[in-house]
Amino acid sequence: MTRKWLRWLPVAAVPAVIAAGALAGSLPARAGDPLPPKSPEQVLQLIAQHREPALSGTLEQSSELGLPELPKSGPGTDSSSTAWLELLTGPHTARVYRDGPDNARIQVMDRLAERDAIRHGSEVWFYNSKDNTAAHVQLPAEAAGDADHHSGKDATATPDQLAAMFLAKIDPSTDVRVGADVQVAGRAAYNLVLTPKADATLVASIAVAVDGQTGLPLAVEIKARGQAEPAFRVAYTSLTLEAPDAAVFSFSPPPGATVKEIPVPDRHERDTGNEAPSKAGMHKPAVTGSGWDSVVEFPAGTAGTAPEATSLLQQATVPVQGGRLLSTALVNVLVLDDGRVFAGSVPTERLQAAAAQK
Repeated sequence: MTRKWLRWLPVAAVPAVIAAGALAGSLPARAGDPLPPKSPEQVLQLIAQHREPALSGTLEQSSELGLPELPKSGPGTDSSSTAWLELLTGPHTARVYRDGPDNARIQVMDRLAERDAIRHGSEVWFYNSKDNTAAHVQLPAEAAGDADHHSGKDATATPDQLAAMFLAKIDPSTDVRVGADVQVAGRAAYNLVLTPKADATLVASIAVAVDGQTGLPLAVEIKARGQAEPAFRVAYTSLTLEAPDAAVFSFSPPPGATVKEIPVPDRHERDTGNEAPSKAGMHKPAVTGSGWDSVVEFPAGTAGTAPEATSLLQQATVPVQGGRLLSTALVNVLVLDDGRVFAGSVPTERLQAAAAQK
């Protein structure tokens, strides 16, 4: 986890574009097990001190984003084009296994199917039992640190991954306080609450439940303005802080599986950002404003031109002046007719204003 945010204590901020995440099943801490009082600075330091854990547990994720009904399978759509949207809608259960930085497995339990993301040393696998497809990444030794960019594909993010994403972007645009202690998966936790100072953001607050003993984030909750219930929730419902059986990190594609090899750029390309020189500049985003109410602009072509991407865009968005809009409780995405994309945790009017200035 990036530790730069420690210098901003006691204030923090969250990226303007919310990717995912949030807290579930938190109850008041037992009266017999009170945690020692801590300031926001001390809780942030507790998070910073936690190390890559050995654990196994079950995660529950739910969302109330107000997304439109998912596209149905059929011409122009496939499981890979809608998987990312599925994980942002409805409830999901995932089993998580971790043993240090080089061994991790997340099993997303779908109805009558399962999706797996597995890392074992330099081997990274993704598997979908619904269509019996697998993807494989062989990480070179110098790319081991890049595994996090691959190991979460089509899988529910864990609370510590989400907390790291939010805390890595902190600045003085957020108030931070410690709320009443909570219970998550039977463990007493500090409740670190981040509240935006900006009035123009859709986000009301983000709460991170931090294990009182280890500093491991156990749950994350994001609330939207005007909603009583969290817009996103993800939390452990059961947790064992012990190394899982090593066998859970071994994976071989089942008979008949379709396997795709995913290439990894060499070290020079990753360091210089030259994996695809002809496309790197084309897809570089620009940011208007800062903090919670900033707007990110992506150049034309970002939304994709493949038939399945076009079909998904048409079904998940509604027409507005100058383009189409994907609207949720926490983030809005405006796709203009000229192909440019504007996104942010802001009202639609702010996206349209940003687009008009370009």
